[in-house]
Amino acid sequence: MATPTMSMNKVIHNAVRRDLRRFRSALAGFQDGDRARAAGLHRAWVNFDAQLTDHHEGEHEIAWTGLKAIGIDQATIDGFDHEHELMAADLATTRAAMKALEASASRSDADAAAVAMERLEATTVTHLDNEEATSEPAYREHHDHPAIKEMGKKFSRRSSIGHAGAFMAWLQDGASPEEKAGLRDNVPGPVVAIIGGVFGRSYRKDVAPVWS
Repeated sequence: MATPTMSMNKVIHNAVRRDLRRFRSALAGFQDGDRARAAGLHRAWVNFDAQLTDHHEGEHEIAWTGLKAIGIDQATIDGFDHEHELMAADLATTRAAMKALEASASRSDADAAAVAMERLEATTVTHLDNEEATSEPAYREHHDHPAIKEMGKKFSRRSSIGHAGAFMAWLQDGASPEEKAGLRDNVPGPVVAIIGGVFGRSYRKDVAPVWS
């Protein structure tokens, strides 16, 4: 099997980075009293919150075992878990801020959400960068290792079909050609097309238009 141009982990990370940038831009331009926009941003937030939470919890449950099997030491893994704890705390703060914005549609709550989002972005991107500095070379070197293959299987079995559909649609929404190629290097094209196409309809209907 050829070495993927980008690990699945980095494909996911780039979708996280992309949404954080989109939220910052949307909150900066929010118009006081725009209830439809507030509701749309909250729908997008609910998806993002679920995707990021599922990703970092899945890393703790599944990915760390694979990384240790290919030589990543426990101290490094412990550092990643500490960064996850910081990120989870900022997720909770931002979750409350986005819920308040949905309820009020006020410029002041948009400003408060923007502050929370900026902090979440800083914490999250710091972690993603730190993790990738270690994990990306390891994934490239050991992409055919049995532990890495088993990790992929466990992740694929972890989600319901509905969640998997939203996940595939989310990964591709706004993705660069390089990111889409990275996805197809890790997931067979027909799987991407069927899961994301058929079962990603709710994402395309309820979330994607928020960013269009």
